[in-house]
Amino acid sequence: MKTKLRALLGHPRYRYLLIGVGVYIFELLVIVAATRTGAKPVLAVAISFWFGLLLSFGLQKFVTFRDKRVHHKVLLPQIIAISLLVAFNFFFTLTLTSLLASSFPPTLTRTIALGITTLWNYYLYKTHIFKQPNEVEHAQKTSE
Repeated sequence: MKTKLRALLGHPRYRYLLIGVGVYIFELLVIVAATRTGAKPVLAVAISFWFGLLLSFGLQKFVTFRDKRVHHKVLLPQIIAISLLVAFNFFFTLTLTSLLASSFPPTLTRTIALGITTLWNYYLYKTHIFKQPNEVEHAQKTSE
C-alpha cells in the first residue's frame, strides 16, 4: 500500500489533484463561513477564490511541480503568467456564479467553475508556467 501511494504521489498529476481537493475543501469552508456572516454569494465566492489562490499557488509550485526556483528571473515571469491566468479564472468564476446564482448555491457554482478551470490550469502549469529547463531538454531529446 505504501509503495502504491508513493508511486501515485511521485507523479505531478496526482499531487495536483490531491492538493486541489484540499484547497477545494478549504474554499468551500470559506464560502460557508462568509455566507453565514452575511456575505452575498458572489462576494463569498470571491473571498474563497483569493484565499484558495494564495494557498494553491505555493503548494502547486513547490509541491506539485517541485519548482524550487525563486530567482527573480524565474519568479517574475511566473507571477505575471499566474496573474493573467488568475484574472481570467476569477472573472470566469464570477460570471458563472452570476449566471447560475438563481438556480444553484454558491458552493455548487464554485465547484463547477473549479472543475472547468482545473483542466486548463494543469495544462498551463505543466507545459508553460512551472516547466523547468531540464524538462525542455528532455522533451527535445525524446522527440529526436
